[in-house]
Amino acid sequence: MDERLNIVRRDARPTDARNAQTVVDAILESVRAVWPDDGTPVAGVGLGAPGPLDPFTGVILTALGVPVTVGNDANAAGLGEYLCGAGRGTRNMIYMTVSTGVGGGIIVDGKLLAGAHGLAGEPGVMLMAVSPEDVRLFETLVSGPHIARMAREALASGAGSRLGEVEGFDTRDVGAAALAGDALALDVIGRAATVLGVGIVNLLHLFNPERLVMGGGVTKLGALLFDPMWAAIRQHVSTPAYLEGFDIVPAALGGDAGLIGAGILALSDGGRGDLSGLAARLGA
Repeated sequence: MDERLNIVRRDARPTDARNAQTVVDAILESVRAVWPDDGTPVAGVGLGAPGPLDPFTGVILTALGVPVTVGNDANAAGLGEYLCGAGRGTRNMIYMTVSTGVGGGIIVDGKLLAGAHGLAGEPGVMLMAVSPEDVRLFETLVSGPHIARMAREALASGAGSRLGEVEGFDTRDVGAAALAGDALALDVIGRAATVLGVGIVNLLHLFNPERLVMGGGVTKLGALLFDPMWAAIRQHVSTPAYLEGFDIVPAALGGDAGLIGAGILALSDGGRGDLSGLAARLGA
C-alpha cells in the first residue's frame, strides 16, 4: 500500500497448513512478491493473524529489515472499516463479522480497545446461557455452521422442509429456502437472528457505540436476518437512549478490510497509536 493505504500491488495464495513453516514461508513469499522493486522505502509490514494473540509480546519478524507489527485479524478489519470504510466519521464503533465464527474489533474514543494483553474485542466468545445448565459461546449460536446445524437437527426430528432434498446443504441453502417461504428455514434463521440481537444489546450496554459495522457471509441473508435481529434489539435494550443515533451498517471494504487494517497496524503501533492523526493524514 502507499502512504494513503491505497493497494498498489497484491498477492494471494492458498494456506497450506501442514505445518507452521509452510505457512511462514508462504507469508514471506507473498511479501517478497509485492515488495517494491524500484527502491521505494517500506515503512513497515502489518500482519493480521487469527487470534487470540498478544500483539504486545508477539514475535516481531526482523528478517525483512523493516518493523513487522502483528495484530488480531478481526481487530485489523475493524481498524480498516473505522478509518477507510463504513465506520468513518465515528469515535465509538464496533466491527463484527459473522461467518464461520464471530470476530470483532472495538473502537472506543477513537482508539482500538486492546486490553491488558491485547485480547479485548472478542464478541464471539461472549457466554450466552441457553439454560442454567447449557452455557455456550455466542458464535456457536449465530454463525453460519450453527444455522445449518439447527436446520439439520430440525429435519432429523421429523420437521418437513425442502432442505431435505438438498444433500450437504449450508447456510446459503437455508437462506434460499427461507426466501422461498420454507417454514423450517425461516424459523431457524429467526432464532439465530434473535440471539444475534441479544448479543448486540450486550455490546450496546457495555460500549455505547455510535455504529456497528457488520460483515461476514451470514449478513448476506439480508432482511431475513436483520428484521428479527432488530426486533430483538428493540425488545431487550434496557433504555431507548442506547439506540439514539445508533445504526448498524454493512461493512464497506469486503475482503480487503483486514488487508487495509494490517497496513493501519503497521502505521499506528498495532492500533495503539494516534488514530485521529492517521485519519487526518488519510483525509478520512
